[in-house]
Amino acid sequence: VFFLSWDSQGGKLSGLSAVPGKVRFRRESFQFVRFSLSHFPLRLTSPHKIGRLSWVRNHEHVFVLGPTGVGKSLIACALAQKACRDGYSALYVRAPSLFRELARADGSLRHYLTHLNRIDVLVIDDWAMAPLSETERRDFWEISEDRYQTRSFILASQLPVARWHEQIGDPTVADGILDRLVHNAHRIEMRGDSMRKVRSSKEER
Repeated sequence: VFFLSWDSQGGKLSGLSAVPGKVRFRRESFQFVRFSLSHFPLRLTSPHKIGRLSWVRNHEHVFVLGPTGVGKSLIACALAQKACRDGYSALYVRAPSLFRELARADGSLRHYLTHLNRIDVLVIDDWAMAPLSETERRDFWEISEDRYQTRSFILASQLPVARWHEQIGDPTVADGILDRLVHNAHRIEMRGDSMRKVRSSKEER
């Protein structure tokens, strides 16, 4: 069972930035929601490891996979907040925002990468939604190399892992990135209708 803050006005999760014992959100008007993973239509490869956070202690990763609207962001952020409650640091960011920040860093890129590598659990939402540019491939290679066997990722994506290689692009870089991610990862595979669609249908009744 996890506790998560939910934006009751916007109906979606906003960026989560958290450090041990101190959880901060970028928006106000959040409500705490208590829920269990059993409430979601999903398949977990190793539920006990995921729930007890041994994957964080072992510097492993979690992939949250499934179609749009099924609650991937909700699950990813719940796991991140659970990590914070257990004394780890976490940062949530959407992939497009991450790559924009990296592009703006320019001369201070190494400083920014060092900052990211201090985060125990880096949550990247909307991962592999679009093909990566050469710069994005290079930057993510640096992030995955820096964090290899020292920190953890949570990657949330609509695409199955088998499609990530083509989205990364360059075969050599893709091989290197995925080799550092896939073999140390647990998967949460979600299915079902979009929660936004279901909520909209209920409101129209």
